[in-house]
Amino acid sequence: MPLTRKAYRAALLHSIADPAEVGIEASYEYFEDGLLVIENGQISALGHASDLLPTLPADIEITHYQDALITPGLIDTHIHLPQTGMVGAYGEQLLDWLNTYTFPCESQFADKAHAEEVADIFIKELLRNGTTTALVFGSVHPQSVNAFFEAAEKLDLRMIAGKVMMDRNAPDYLTDTAESGYQESKALIERWHGKGRLHYAVTPRFAPTSTPEQLTLAGQLLGEYPDLYMQTHISENLQEVEWVKELFPERKGYLDVYDHDKWLGERSVFAHGVHLCDDECARLAEAGSAVAFCPTSNFFLGSGLFNLPMAEKHKLNVGLGTDVGGGTSFSLLQTFNEAYKVMQLQGARLSPFKSLYLATLGGARALRLEDKIGTLQPGTDADFLVLDYNATPLLSYRLKQANDIAETLFVLMTLGDDRTVLQTYAAGALVHQRRFQNHHKTNVGAGLPAMASPGSN
Repeated sequence: MPLTRKAYRAALLHSIADPAEVGIEASYEYFEDGLLVIENGQISALGHASDLLPTLPADIEITHYQDALITPGLIDTHIHLPQTGMVGAYGEQLLDWLNTYTFPCESQFADKAHAEEVADIFIKELLRNGTTTALVFGSVHPQSVNAFFEAAEKLDLRMIAGKVMMDRNAPDYLTDTAESGYQESKALIERWHGKGRLHYAVTPRFAPTSTPEQLTLAGQLLGEYPDLYMQTHISENLQEVEWVKELFPERKGYLDVYDHDKWLGERSVFAHGVHLCDDECARLAEAGSAVAFCPTSNFFLGSGLFNLPMAEKHKLNVGLGTDVGGGTSFSLLQTFNEAYKVMQLQGARLSPFKSLYLATLGGARALRLEDKIGTLQPGTDADFLVLDYNATPLLSYRLKQANDIAETLFVLMTLGDDRTVLQTYAAGALVHQRRFQNHHKTNVGAGLPAMASPGSN
């Protein structure tokens, strides 16, 4: 296979550590005029353009962006494929919202053609918003997961997904059984886990919708395949927490239901955790598990405010999740904006560098993929994005007032959305190009496709 080598010149920024552990200044690397060199789908070098340019062969293709920032691809640690069609559903909190909107919408995924259509829309939305890796809930139907993985495989994306296991407290048309959920999950694991850049996650929806038998079998799957992922929901809503207590009176609390069946491990991600207590945070941290912080969804469904300082105190891994369809945007930039407000309401500040960490390196650590994604370090997958400083007139004007990269980053996170993402790359390949260019100074060099890419809007 011929060596493919390309270089991208722009401002470069990535997280190299958690600001909560090393302080803000030591948590990132920034190159005002940087160069990123890609070889065969991986990053081979990054640094100051002045240092690296003399080391490159004369014939290398260099794409030069003016007024743009290159960051690692964003990582969404909690999102639902089959809820794409019900984003922005009005007027309910969690449990009523599931019954009124979610379950009827998910029932459509029994139809493979529907699953394929939505998987295509869903992946394009992720890429349009700069998300290159996501931890994805399918529906209860294996075809939802097959459709998603088939679409992700074509673009060589690093994605994790699983079939929902749900055998009670849901409509009959949307339940599996303990045995069928186990067997269908097993078949999907055998087909997809570790294929290319794809991984499988055992996916019980949450404790109330699985019988004790199903909870046990889900734990058994994790034991049978040691590098599998586990994803579910926990302590999102106070009514839900009370319901779990009623259903499982023999357990010490919500987390204990999962702990009992050996669900806590280094690749287990629990969505929300809004109402976790100190002891539960400590236990999750001890097990090496992670929590997905989903601020847009927690606001929209009135669930509450995630206590990030408590998670930090316990050194608990935290990633960011959009939680579409409870969340109202695929954009992690918009999610940053909401996360900042969550902290403000608790009298705490969220640094833009901490936000960047949560959606890149922090998300990668939550998924145990920090050696592959989440930074611009040489040797990692070339998943990155180009953020356009002139994406909107207001953004362009506001960024001209920015004094440093901290302010620039914060403004991008506050005013930015899908329009800000000029391009998205996965494994070195262009998978999204913003279709409508503004008439501004972004000078993109040779080699850019004339047509919109597979992931364009």
